[in-house]
Amino acid sequence: MTTDVVCVEIPGNRDDVLRILKRTGISGVPVLKEGVLVGIITRKDLLRNPGEMQLGLLMTPDPVTITPDETIQSAAAILIKNNFRRLPVVEGGDLIGLISISDIVGAIARMKFTDEIRNKFSSHTFAVWEESPLPLVGRIMEMSGYDAVPILNESGQLTGIISERDLIRHSSIEDSVEVSDFSNGTDDDEWTWESLRDNYTISYGISKVQLPDKPVKEAMVREVVAVSLNAEVSECALKMKRARVDQLPVINGDRKMVSMLYDRELIRIILEEA
Repeated sequence: MTTDVVCVEIPGNRDDVLRILKRTGISGVPVLKEGVLVGIITRKDLLRNPGEMQLGLLMTPDPVTITPDETIQSAAAILIKNNFRRLPVVEGGDLIGLISISDIVGAIARMKFTDEIRNKFSSHTFAVWEESPLPLVGRIMEMSGYDAVPILNESGQLTGIISERDLIRHSSIEDSVEVSDFSNGTDDDEWTWESLRDNYTISYGISKVQLPDKPVKEAMVREVVAVSLNAEVSECALKMKRARVDQLPVINGDRKMVSMLYDRELIRIILEEA
């Protein structure tokens, strides 16, 4: 597990979390209240709720936790079952660490698993065109549930990968003012003096996490690390760890992309070997 855990405290605001995620590249942070773990905030939470600022409304409350004496297999099982990326490690009510999919991938790299990824761990996926607007790609990823998708050019060639980490890296906070008109009158008396007299407006500030309106090719990672169908599990885990990525495109003998290898699928090897 990681013991030097970056946390945020309630009360706090969304902007602090966004700065942490941008600076560190991590996918989420625990939320503490008076030193007690009360929730988790992730990149998905910020992207799905761009107008929310309060940590208490953004976070997932009462997070699932694990104790430090549990096995890696137990942690992997919880992460896979719940589709989590991280699991707080708690002892005596205190947060003492965080075990993430990345931590388990690092362990797999050291375990020398020789199984091929060919049909067992790689996953079918979809791709988007490199000229697609970044906000649209973010919405597609949100609806599909994928953390990352490959990017193709007009010839169908793989030119990059876009992930949630890249979306957060290119996002910004945009403030605006909106105006709402109100009236105490009804539809029936909209032309009466009473209706005109009771019209009034309210102006209020809006602060949202926004993605810039530019092609996805300007935000994607271009230096893509790929693996072949006969690559071994621990070899792939090592490449993920070294490149600090959560996924690898899988290519065939013609160097055409055929599937994706996601770290969440890779850690299933831990359960198979248990």
